[in-house]
Amino acid sequence: MGNLFSKNKLVILYGASLAGILLLLKWLEFRFLIIDHSFEVYTGIIALLFTGLGIWLAKKLTNPKTQTIVVEKEVYIVKPTEGFIPDESTLAKFGISKREWEVLALMSEGLSNQEIADRLFVSLNTIKTHSSNLFEKLDVKRRTQAMEKGKRLGLLA
Repeated sequence: MGNLFSKNKLVILYGASLAGILLLLKWLEFRFLIIDHSFEVYTGIIALLFTGLGIWLAKKLTNPKTQTIVVEKEVYIVKPTEGFIPDESTLAKFGISKREWEVLALMSEGLSNQEIADRLFVSLNTIKTHSSNLFEKLDVKRRTQAMEKGKRLGLLA
């Protein structure tokens, strides 16, 4: 190996110097290219930065920070029997009127507010008022909670 290096010493030295000169020329060419086209280069760098920022921001905004947990619960909708009579003492205890009880019974059939209003021949706003009064008296927030509590209290069949 040493013998090979000594024989080709001059060729290796010339090759290394040519590579060094070529590297220097390419560096100078790149430098002059940057100086001549500095506006385009800076504009391109800024464009790349804003593109990267936009991608990063889009990923941050589209990923939800909270996890959604789906809880499935069976709700049995049973039509009340025609002859069912609610417990009068429970109605009096909670201050529920007969009309509010009728609204609760129709809710348990799965009817919407508009359908209940049509069935009772009253306005939609009246049904909404009865519903909100009923929710307040039963201390619930939703129709399903009102129906469950009504069944527990013996107001619904």
